[in-house]
Amino acid sequence: MKKRVIGIVVAAAIAALVIFRLVQPEAKDTPASLPTVVAGHAETGSISVDTELTGTVEPADMAYVIPKAGGEITELLVKPGDQVSAGQKLVHIDTKMVDSAKIAMDTAQVSVQDANRNLARMQALAATGDVSQQELENAQSQARQAQLQYDSAKINYNNQIGYADVTAPISGTVESVSAALHDNVAQGSVICVISGQGGKEVTFYVPDRIIQNINSGDAVTVTKNGTDYPGTITEKNSMVDSTTALFKVKASVGNVEALPTGVTVEVYVTSEKADHALLVPSDAVYYEGGQPEVYVLDGDTVHVKPVTTGIYTAEKTQITDGITADDEIITSWSSELYEGAKVQKSENAETSVAESGDGSGNADSTGAESSTDAADSTDAGSGAGSAAGDAAAAGSTAAAQ
Repeated sequence: MKKRVIGIVVAAAIAALVIFRLVQPEAKDTPASLPTVVAGHAETGSISVDTELTGTVEPADMAYVIPKAGGEITELLVKPGDQVSAGQKLVHIDTKMVDSAKIAMDTAQVSVQDANRNLARMQALAATGDVSQQELENAQSQARQAQLQYDSAKINYNNQIGYADVTAPISGTVESVSAALHDNVAQGSVICVISGQGGKEVTFYVPDRIIQNINSGDAVTVTKNGTDYPGTITEKNSMVDSTTALFKVKASVGNVEALPTGVTVEVYVTSEKADHALLVPSDAVYYEGGQPEVYVLDGDTVHVKPVTTGIYTAEKTQITDGITADDEIITSWSSELYEGAKVQKSENAETSVAESGDGSGNADSTGAESSTDAADSTDAGSGAGSAAGDAAAAGSTAAAQ
């Protein structure tokens, strides 16, 4: 009898478990959400790249004072910083040629006087028929030759005087003096440098890829000690400099006192520029095996498009081929981006978030429904558990009896 009661209790417990399983709600499959991406159309605009170069400040008008004859400096009348006027005497050089030029001129003058006296005598004799016409013409020729020799000697003398007194070719400031009193200077050596009273310019050198993209009139920025000075390209050489193997360029910066002559500055020049260019964020361009490509959104499907890039900066990249302005370019990164991938655009995601305000109410409702289902299950399970408990209690009672 006791075994029989135990069997009844066990059967009741099994029946309660079966009932609990039957009333438990089935798990609902929740669809996986699509990855969210940010996408937008490529924009049309201008893009440029500035290149930093090194330049040297020079006066826009500068003269190197060079003697035309060598000799000893017997007078030095200027020093660096002096203001001078055009034609002002700067240096006197004892060329050792003035005296000899003076002697040659005086000798030529005597020859002119002798030739003129001889010509006058021949003219008088020719009038009386005492000399032939040929003798008269010879005397005239000698007089002309003597005069030419004198004129030449006089010019040479004046030149030697001019060579001895070196004057300022322009008005301005004496920037440097490279000679001293009693120095012997050679013909063609630089005695001093004078900067004109105009503005200043910056000389810099650029490679071939930049010289092709700049022109006279283009703007540049000159920087020194953190201060920027606007400038304009005034000159560019079309021939490579033999020393640097680069192209020489000059830009005017006005009369800026903060940029002394000879100082080194940074020059920023627009080396590349494109207008009406199709532009995308540089972060949206990826490289596969060296080939640039972008992810294009077509509805909710991702497509990979190879592209050709042009000018680029840290922020934007020019696309010259591969996409159009109508394509939506994915600008955010996801590890789930590949050809044919399904995604949702961020605007939809934001709408969903906004709707999940309504959505949040729906989410709460869903949660409430889940809670209700769970509660019902618990109640059912509790009921089944209660039945099992009652049966067990009954069995216990029976067993006790």
